[in-house]
Amino acid sequence: MTGFEFRPCFDLLHTAFSAQANIAKMRAPLDDPVMEGFVSQLEFINALADESPGFVWRLQTDEGDATAIRAFDDERILFNMSAWESVEALHQYVYRSRHAGPLRDRKQWFEPIDTHILVLWWIPAGHIPTVDEAKERFETLRKLGPTPEAFTFKQRFPPSMHLAAATQNVVSQVRIPTEEEAACLK
Repeated sequence: MTGFEFRPCFDLLHTAFSAQANIAKMRAPLDDPVMEGFVSQLEFINALADESPGFVWRLQTDEGDATAIRAFDDERILFNMSAWESVEALHQYVYRSRHAGPLRDRKQWFEPIDTHILVLWWIPAGHIPTVDEAKERFETLRKLGPTPEAFTFKQRFPPSMHLAAATQNVVSQVRIPTEEEAACLK
């Protein structure tokens, strides 16, 4: 997993980000011809995310994507995770950018799953969500349905009180911004 790098202006303006994890069950291994249409779009889709307004971070290996990461025992389950400035910014990327085309075509490459394929939750700015954390959020969503700790696009929650307590330490360490950081605020 690569490091967590915030865009300079985000550090000063946000104490919480929206994390998301999603899963998909491949119809075949990534090197199978059935998956070529998906694989051929990965680099573009990841670059699109990286440049999207509100993007903060995404899980990736040295190869630049997360397709080698296996979070579950089933080798055909792909796992993806990212952090965004807001749920709205993520929603814009997922459904209103060029990401929407491959999303509409996902049945060509992925089998239906009888569980939630996406989970959202709030993280303190500067926190790197882990695979285990995301798996716990999926489990919370499965057991309890949408809650402030694990929710969906359809039923969203604002940052919760426990997150406010977690970010209090971040806020208490506020410093005078550098000249470059101050320029972002103008």
